[in-house]
Amino acid sequence: MVYSVSELIAIAGGYLLFLFFVAWITERGWLPAHWVRHPAVYVFSLGVYASAWAVYGSVGYAYQYGYNFLSYFLGISGVFLLAPILLAPILRLTATYQLSSLADLFAFRYRSRMAGAMTTIIMLIGVLPLLALQLKAVAESIQILSGTDDPRSLAAGFCMMMVIFAILFGARHATAREKHEGLVVAIATESLIKLVAFGAVALLGLYGVFDGPESLGQWLDDHPEMLSRLYYPLQDGTWHSMIMAFFVSAVVLPHMFYMAFTENLNPRALITASWALPLMFLVMALCVPVILWAAAASNAPTSPDYYALGIGLVTGGHGAVLGYLAGLAGASGMLIVATLALSGMCLNHLVLPASPLHQGQNLYRNLLWTRRILIAAILALAYLFYRFTGAGHTLVELGVLSFVATLQFVPGLIGALFWPSGNRNGLFAGLTVGFLCWLLLLLLPITYPSWQLPQLMELLGMRFHTGPDQWHHVAIASVSANALVFAIVSIVTPMSRAEKNAAEACAVDSLRRPYRWELEAKSVDDFIDALSQPLGPITATREVEMALRDLRLPRTETRPYALRRLRDQLETNLSGLLGPSVSHQLMDDHLPYLPEEEQSSSEDIQFIESRLEQYRDRLSGLAAELDGLRRFHRQTLLELPMGVISLGADDEIIGWNQAMEALTNISAADTIGSRLSDLVDPWGEFFTRFSRDDNPHQPQLSLEVQGQTRWLSLHKSSVMGIGTAEQAGGQVLVIEDITELRHMEAHLAHNERLASIGRLAAGVAHEIGNPVTAIACLAQNLDSESDAEEQLETSQQILEQTRRITRIVESLVTFSHSGGIKQSAHHVPVNVRDTVDEAISLLLLDPDHRLQQFENHCANDGWAHGDPQRLLQVFINLLGNAADACTAEQAIRIYCEETEAYLEVRVEDQGHGIPEGMHDTLFEPFATSKAPGRGTGLGLALVYSIIEEHFGSISVESPICDAGGTRFIIRLPIHAASL
Repeated sequence: MVYSVSELIAIAGGYLLFLFFVAWITERGWLPAHWVRHPAVYVFSLGVYASAWAVYGSVGYAYQYGYNFLSYFLGISGVFLLAPILLAPILRLTATYQLSSLADLFAFRYRSRMAGAMTTIIMLIGVLPLLALQLKAVAESIQILSGTDDPRSLAAGFCMMMVIFAILFGARHATAREKHEGLVVAIATESLIKLVAFGAVALLGLYGVFDGPESLGQWLDDHPEMLSRLYYPLQDGTWHSMIMAFFVSAVVLPHMFYMAFTENLNPRALITASWALPLMFLVMALCVPVILWAAAASNAPTSPDYYALGIGLVTGGHGAVLGYLAGLAGASGMLIVATLALSGMCLNHLVLPASPLHQGQNLYRNLLWTRRILIAAILALAYLFYRFTGAGHTLVELGVLSFVATLQFVPGLIGALFWPSGNRNGLFAGLTVGFLCWLLLLLLPITYPSWQLPQLMELLGMRFHTGPDQWHHVAIASVSANALVFAIVSIVTPMSRAEKNAAEACAVDSLRRPYRWELEAKSVDDFIDALSQPLGPITATREVEMALRDLRLPRTETRPYALRRLRDQLETNLSGLLGPSVSHQLMDDHLPYLPEEEQSSSEDIQFIESRLEQYRDRLSGLAAELDGLRRFHRQTLLELPMGVISLGADDEIIGWNQAMEALTNISAADTIGSRLSDLVDPWGEFFTRFSRDDNPHQPQLSLEVQGQTRWLSLHKSSVMGIGTAEQAGGQVLVIEDITELRHMEAHLAHNERLASIGRLAAGVAHEIGNPVTAIACLAQNLDSESDAEEQLETSQQILEQTRRITRIVESLVTFSHSGGIKQSAHHVPVNVRDTVDEAISLLLLDPDHRLQQFENHCANDGWAHGDPQRLLQVFINLLGNAADACTAEQAIRIYCEETEAYLEVRVEDQGHGIPEGMHDTLFEPFATSKAPGRGTGLGLALVYSIIEEHFGSISVESPICDAGGTRFIIRLPIHAASL
């Protein structure tokens, strides 16, 4: 049945409009989200690989080269069967860094604009034959079905139609950051239509030409040469290289990279694709021999490339439309996606680097129109290639040209994913050598046989090779030379630091490890101001706000860690808009880090921690065990009852545990990444002063917090690791809140004083009774004394006795009420001799100690730095214990002498001494050698605490002579004025 050109064009137009309608209703949200993101949609969208070459060319390939045609289907099946190993790392990189093409990946990995530009140019030239193939297939299929003479005008018309629909499908947004859900669903629909139509053609041949499988089997038995023709070409061994070419093309061809990675709506769908996509291509592969045999049995009136149309023409009816629709679906889907991907590559790596951005321009509109122009230009190039070179070649030849060209990207891709030592110099050299081999040994000999270089071909032993032999030798020779040059040049030439960082980020077994470098920009407004010059204020503001939304950060953010994340997110977002090369250069120029020598370069531990949490489910074996150990230690640190702050060398907070949150009422989320000095008052100044102090320990410091005094014990340690990964140069601060302990100590001290006053009560009564009796007698004598001089003397005696009473009472009152938290907030000069004398005078009020001999040998010029009343408590406790251990005749002596910056006070007694077994626990609470009821065991524990509070020390020696005896040695800081 003959169709008119207008009917066939109408079918094509109606089909494309239907696909656009599917895309439109998807983008309007009329289809449920779980349908759009279903793994089946992703699998069918990857069917874009099955272009017109799969529908037409694979049958022609089978006719000429037998079962070698299976290499096409085995190649892509092999790639996706290994998807968790080969494709998952690429998907991770593209999603993390907004990489939309192989050129983006190479530019990012090798940190070179030239890498992206070279990849784009080679990819464009290499894919042109495949694009021309699609135009040729549709134009010639219309020619076959309509009987027109010249298909070139038909190709031109179809090319213009593709320009319009490619723009409609994918060039309505300025950036690749926005997923084209409508395009994905439309391509999935296209693949489903293509699969059904191609299968229907095979069924038409099976039941229209033959009477079913049995009839086909009988026909093959009658024509055994049909099977031998399929087997015979396998003997030349060229299928290995072709499987390799198809294997690689399934990853690096622009339309496959675009659908598999850039437009991936559901990363988990890659697992489904690892078995479902090979199954889909298996169905298509089974259809090829059936169509081939049916065409041979019916003497189809077409060339082998178009047997899918010939079967329909032979069987009559509208069967040919099925073949035409399958070919149209394959060609249009590939053209739309490939031109969108190539236009993005050309825009990011050829146009933008050569045309600087200017302030005030509408960047998004310019990018959009530039991309539309590039789409038209790429399709125009494809048409020109078809018109001047492709018309005289089979679909098989044109397809093989592109598939072999993709092999040139294998070394660079291996270097990007698996070999961190590969560098840009090796990539440039390898691509140049491999591309020239392909150009001179395959492209020119096939498209322009008169332009062959016989000397070069003869040198490589390819002078008389044609067909698969030529393809095989060129594929092996070009990729081998490429890989060898890439490896050698990479080994002998150095890598830049940026390239090493990118290599670590791209390595399959690595996590991204950013460094804690300091930015020149200190706020979000600084970011906007810096980017306003290259992007314009409107675009800069929009991009910064978008990055803030992505990170869920406020506009007021100033933390260095958060600003580093903002810069990384901006570079990632702009990579989707401008390409990785331009975005990286833009960040380096306008949002630079401070010069390296001015700062440390330790790794960003907080970022690595967050990435490890994301990768937790992917770890196994030893890595999983190490991660479990990391999580255990991290949780232990977080739940310590003492506050822990981890600092980098630049005072940036990289750790803040739960105890610190409870102490300061500041969450870890608000502190991580900020400077220690940026904490709210009073914590920032307090911790900063301690972190910079030379003293690593501050046992007891007071701090006013919301009108209340908090007592903290502070300790710090420097982290002296080897290398950046251990944060060398940082600090760990340990903070213990001892406020409750201080209150308990004050309470115990107060009780101890009250107990002492109780013991002194009898002595106080006696001491006060004597002056009261004297006053009474003197008062009675006043009545009999008439002499004024005698009365004056008597009154002075009365006043002296009154002052004596006052001193006794004041000493008791002061002693009983001193030592609280409020009174001991500040240290002052303390004369040790006077303090010891006061302690002795108080102890002599105790009836048990009234006859005790005390000898104070301290010099008058011994001044310590401390709290007078708390030091008085120390001497009362020590002298009281000594008196309890001695008889009244055994003197207790107190000595004092200066040693360097300390005042050493010794309290010696001649008593029974301290049991040897108590030396280690002597200063612990409730440790006592006294008889039950004679002591609480808290006195020496309180003494130890007070001495430690004064940054001093206390030790004990016992016995100090044959008869026993004990010596307490106290070291107290000397007051600065006395030095």
